[in-house]
Amino acid sequence: MAIEKVREHLSKWNVQDRIQEFPVSSATVELAAKALGCQPERIAKTMSFMLDENCILIVTAGDTKIDNGKYKAKFGKKAKMLSVEQVEPLIGHGVGGVCPFGIHKGVKVYLDESLKRFETVFPACGSSNSAIELTMEELETYSEFEEWVDVCKVV
Repeated sequence: MAIEKVREHLSKWNVQDRIQEFPVSSATVELAAKALGCQPERIAKTMSFMLDENCILIVTAGDTKIDNGKYKAKFGKKAKMLSVEQVEPLIGHGVGGVCPFGIHKGVKVYLDESLKRFETVFPACGSSNSAIELTMEELETYSEFEEWVDVCKVV
């Protein structure tokens, strides 16, 4: 189960007990915000892309979408999201629970600048009814990210 992989991953920093599980779905930004009682923009959504032969994850604020021009300027390619069927086998988590923790080896994680507006954000934890509240520094550490990028626009 993906949430168990996330617990194991987060146990390296002894924060696995901070994972929140809900009796309702948190699979979308809106549902997660409702379950947590926070603004949708504070949900750290994780989007998955194919870049050449590799998968990458970009963690963004809940009120953004990928800006194709910025993405292409950064990565040199047009943004190509994974299909629903590709996500779990290539990333390690199913749609609705994708997060930057406990993912398959070789999947690179990027954090979008849109997250820096907030003191804390709430990424999912591998299931469609979980989240954890993290500071930016914690998100950097626990996601083992590559770098901060600016590839989104607020919608």
